[in-house]
Amino acid sequence: MSAAPAAVGVFLERTVEFDRVLEDPTDLWISPTDLERLNDFELKPEGACLDDLCVPIKQDRDSEIFVRREEERWVNASELARRLEQASAHDVQNKVWSFGPIPASRSAFLDRAQAPDFALPDREGNIVHLSDFRGKKVLVLAWASW
Repeated sequence: MSAAPAAVGVFLERTVEFDRVLEDPTDLWISPTDLERLNDFELKPEGACLDDLCVPIKQDRDSEIFVRREEERWVNASELARRLEQASAHDVQNKVWSFGPIPASRSAFLDRAQAPDFALPDREGNIVHLSDFRGKKVLVLAWASW
């Protein structure tokens, strides 16, 4: 029987079990490799980066997000989420951390002025994708009873 993970991280559709974490009741401290497994952020000299998005980190001075303990490097995934204005929640008792979408990475569709694709059934029950109407003007109406 395998041992329970030290913590679990959830990001979008990804669930990652961490074998080792730096114990902290309020923040999730994981290895740089585990950070990549969780959300694809990579530690570089300029900071924690995901494609063109970089959060500046001074790895020798920024102790809120990066520490060395006994020759191991630890990254505070919770602090990174705060700096990204990313929603997060955690269950202390079960050591589960959940991270929402990264707002800065979602702005790409605003820059292109193009809505993200989605699919819904039409009045006859046929599935219609918004992308089926690319290049045409589309009016999308939404209604809710509340």
